[in-house]
Amino acid sequence: MMSPSEVLAFAVLSLVMIVIPGPSVLFTIGRALTVGRREALLTVVGNAAGAYLQVVAVALGVGVVVERSAAVFTVVKLAGAAYLVYLGVQAILHRRRVTGALADSVPRIGPVRALRDGVVVGFTNPKTIVFMVVALPQFADGAAQMLLLGMLFPVIAVLCDSVWALTAATARTWFARSPRRLAAIGGTGGLMMIGLGASLALTNRKD
Repeated sequence: MMSPSEVLAFAVLSLVMIVIPGPSVLFTIGRALTVGRREALLTVVGNAAGAYLQVVAVALGVGVVVERSAAVFTVVKLAGAAYLVYLGVQAILHRRRVTGALADSVPRIGPVRALRDGVVVGFTNPKTIVFMVVALPQFADGAAQMLLLGMLFPVIAVLCDSVWALTAATARTWFARSPRRLAAIGGTGGLMMIGLGASLALTNRKD
């Protein structure tokens, strides 16, 4: 049985891990600047779901394999990095469409796609994978406890990342007063995603 102090300690560690801007935060900001508040918030939810899938993987032992196998870790890391680069390129190629993103006549990213993108980025976040592998076994004994304790991480992530999403979306609204500014924001968001993907690809095991 986990003690209240252990639960609190894990929550504090999770909070510290989450508030430091990383892949999920930067992707959320990029998505907010590119397509807006709704999609950014759905991305936050998807990110949290992806993070909890990591919890499930660790509880079932997959996380240990990732931690001990450089090859598996590299595959997961590069898959996430490549997906971010792909999304960034798409954002840049279609940056002109961002100008009309606030109009009903222009198709927006659907909720399913926004959630899916968030899940992929959250699940393939290498830093979170390592955190789960290292931290969960320290405070929980057995798969059931890990699954229960691990729920704290996505809950905290949703609360914190939503602040980033809303802040970035507000900035996007300000830029929307000028079509040229808004198109530039679409390109900037895409560049953020590409830069993030590149940095993840270069992340070494110590992270």
